[in-house]
Amino acid sequence: MHTVALVLSDSRFPGGGHVHSGGLEEAAARGLVADIPSLGLFLAGRLRTAGELAAIFAAAAVKCHEWSTLDAELDARTPSPAQREASRSQGRATVRAGRRAWPSPVLDSLVAATPRPHHAIILGALTGIAGGGAGDAALTAAYLSVSGPASAAIRLLGLDPFAVNAEVTRLGEAMQALAERAVATASLPPQDLPGPGAPGLDLLAEAHVRHHKEEVRLFAS
Repeated sequence: MHTVALVLSDSRFPGGGHVHSGGLEEAAARGLVADIPSLGLFLAGRLRTAGELAAIFAAAAVKCHEWSTLDAELDARTPSPAQREASRSQGRATVRAGRRAWPSPVLDSLVAATPRPHHAIILGALTGIAGGGAGDAALTAAYLSVSGPASAAIRLLGLDPFAVNAEVTRLGEAMQALAERAVATASLPPQDLPGPGAPGLDLLAEAHVRHHKEEVRLFAS
C-alpha cells in the first residue's frame, strides 16, 4: 500500500468526512441500526453498494483525466440529490486539503473542469498525483465508506468502540476483493464503468435532508 492511501484514510486528514455519517444517522433514528449486529449488516451493505461505486471511480480517476466526463458519469450513477451533495461537499474539502499536501497542475486541471468534484474522483486524482496506484485509491475509498459510518455509530449510539472496530476489521477481505474488482475496470471508458446502486441508502439520504430541516441533526448526511 502506498503511503498516500494511509494519509487519505486517516481520520485526521481534513477531508470533511467527520460531518457525514453515510446514512447511519437516519438508519439509527429509524431503529434500523441499534446494536453491533445491525451495524455490521449496515456496514457490509454500504461497502458492497456505495463503497464499491466510490472505489470504481476512485480507481478510474488515478489515470483517467477526463474530469468532466468522469464526474458526470458518477453523477449519473448517484440518483439521490442528497447523496450527490454530500459527495461534492466532501470532494470540495478534500480538494482544499489536497492542494496543500500535493500541489499539482493535474489537480489544477481537475478543479478547473469541476470546482466541486465528487469525493471518489478527488481521492483517485490525489492518489495518482502522489504516486499511488488504482488499487490504493480503490482501497482507500472502500475503507472510508465504512469507517465514517462506524465512527458515527459510536457517537450516535454509544456502542463499544472495540466492538465497532472489530466489525470494520471483519470487512477487510471484502474491501480487498472490492478493490481488486475496481482495478479490473479502471481502464474502461467512463461511460462503461459499473454502477452498483443502493436504493436504500438513497432513501435514507433524502429522509435525512428532510428531517435535518425540521430538527437539529449531528451529521450533515
